[in-house]
Amino acid sequence: MLAKLKLFFEAPKQTFSAEEQTQHLNLAAASLLLEVVMADDNMSTAEVNILPELLTSHLGLSVNDVQALIADASLSQKNSTSLYEFTQAINNHFDITQKQQLILAMWRLAYADGHLCQYEDQMIRRTSDLLHLRHSELIQMRNLAIETQQRS
Repeated sequence: MLAKLKLFFEAPKQTFSAEEQTQHLNLAAASLLLEVVMADDNMSTAEVNILPELLTSHLGLSVNDVQALIADASLSQKNSTSLYEFTQAINNHFDITQKQQLILAMWRLAYADGHLCQYEDQMIRRTSDLLHLRHSELIQMRNLAIETQQRS
């Protein structure tokens, strides 16, 4: 799967079907979410519970598809050398709203256990920079995640 993902990032857009592009973009997004989960080397129960929910709601996948995606993303995330390989594909295919929603999901994961680790914060900020989002957009998404957390 990792070889396919790398091929997708390096190949021109037209060499893949729409379904293949969607699968690769979902994998890139899921891998970025896992980067947040693993930033503090501790996957809390709250993070384990919210990750499938975020993937289901943001990517429109079934529960079975989400479990397979998490497994693939975990392997991809472990074998990646930088965030750039994930953010490059997202920059090429996501619009500004989709990028903001991804950052919002990352913030929600970071706050899921009630504690924001400095490494989670750094990961999200770095990803936001690589996605070419403004600082104000980053803060707006963080504030939305905090509001959501407080309502739960």
